[in-house]
Amino acid sequence: MPGSPASIRHRPSLRVAYLIVGVLITITSGLANALVSANLPQIQGALGLTPVQGAWLPAAYVMVNLSANLILFKARQQFGIRRFAEVALAAYLAITALHLFVDDYPTAVLVRAASGFVGAPLSSLGFYYVMQGFPKHLMGKAIVVGFGLTQLALPLAWLLSPALLDLGDWHTLYTFEFALALCTLAAVISLKLPPGIRIRVFEKTDFVTFLLLAPAFALIAGVLAQGQLQWWSEQPWMAWALLVSLALLLLAFFVEHHRANPLIQTRWIGTGEVIRFVVAALAFRLILSEQSYAAAGLLRTLGMGPDQFRLFYLVVIAGVLSGIAIGAATFGPKTMMPMAIAAVVLVLIASLLDSDATSETRPNNMMASQAMIAMAGALVMAPLILHGVMGALKRGADHIVTFVVLFTMTQSAGALLGPAIYGTFQQYRQHEYSGQITSHVDPTNPVVAQRLGIQRSIYAARVSDPVLGQAGGMALLQQAATREASIRAYNDVFRLNAVIAFAFLLWCLWRVTVQLRAARQAPSPPSAA
Repeated sequence: MPGSPASIRHRPSLRVAYLIVGVLITITSGLANALVSANLPQIQGALGLTPVQGAWLPAAYVMVNLSANLILFKARQQFGIRRFAEVALAAYLAITALHLFVDDYPTAVLVRAASGFVGAPLSSLGFYYVMQGFPKHLMGKAIVVGFGLTQLALPLAWLLSPALLDLGDWHTLYTFEFALALCTLAAVISLKLPPGIRIRVFEKTDFVTFLLLAPAFALIAGVLAQGQLQWWSEQPWMAWALLVSLALLLLAFFVEHHRANPLIQTRWIGTGEVIRFVVAALAFRLILSEQSYAAAGLLRTLGMGPDQFRLFYLVVIAGVLSGIAIGAATFGPKTMMPMAIAAVVLVLIASLLDSDATSETRPNNMMASQAMIAMAGALVMAPLILHGVMGALKRGADHIVTFVVLFTMTQSAGALLGPAIYGTFQQYRQHEYSGQITSHVDPTNPVVAQRLGIQRSIYAARVSDPVLGQAGGMALLQQAATREASIRAYNDVFRLNAVIAFAFLLWCLWRVTVQLRAARQAPSPPSAA
């Protein structure tokens, strides 16, 4: 395809080199946003930000990353994969270097947004390098490995962050990211991809569509990022943002629908095939949020810090690698749907295992379940993407841009949609449980009185006033009640994720039944005379 490197034979040592560089690029592309997400409290503290302000940092990355592939895919086709790779990495290196000198909030948001744009091409670039590391007859396994490696960024960020922060403040994180980007640029220049086909594809109307869709996607991402924190019904700007984004989307749809060579294939988007793909991609991204939001949030509520997460995320990384290995070994046209169903079953089981957490739960209690979810994430990516690509190529190569936009939208927006939905549900259930628990805290109850006495004794050595001691003991008891309410709410989130996974599993099984029935009813090809 234009915009992709040629598929040629390489000697074994060169294939290994391509594979190593592909792993390096893939990790570099995802680590930037992962480091910010994993260390957001420290960055907020260093810059003196509120939680609302801090949430704009990862949101700015997603807001721009959502629409970046609209232009970058065609840029790869017109200017060539080699030039595209070197320019993209040089721009990424420059943006990463700016992080080292950023000490104010507006510049930090601007740098995160620019990082979202220049980081978009790196994921596909890493995939192309991984593909060069496999012979042609193993392309299916290369797809599994290439997309499975993208799941390593977040656990690696959690694993590396404590050691990096011990060396200095949050600037050390960006120093490491800059060094990694510099090594990646050197590797890409030293080991170039084979040249591919170049064609002239840009039209002036492409930029009109981009200028309409980019702010629309950004507004939707902003609402998803801030809805839980500022609360959905309390901020009028969210309603206006959604209305403006809807108007921009409709206008872009109108422009594309009447173009001779559209950037977005509007007639294909409305087909059942595309709708099913979008539903599946969003559903997978949503249920996988159990790991990034619910499990991590529960453990942080219980007081777990980065140091306690080291072994936990080592197990998660092992789960990702196991999923890649199993997926690569079993991948084929007939195993695509079984792999997807197996991934849903793994998430369903993991959610049920996590749904009985208590105040005594620790990372080691959740390692098995989170390894299962990590394995599911690595298993499902390749079948999902390959199914979408095959559907697009049946319609023509010009449908690939539409597929890339849809897939990027479901994954990037899904990364915000999961925390938005589960965070809202968790807060609602926490308030319900908190009210129930507090209503039973009666100081005249002997058990409550005994607990208050224990809490007061904590202040006895420092506070001589009995009234202040009583107030301090009551405050500690309220904190314990809030923590218990939060734990129960997270258990409800796990159960909700299990319900969604079960419903999605039933939908997958129904689709398999429909496909098998259609295959039986299809007329058999005529036999040769």
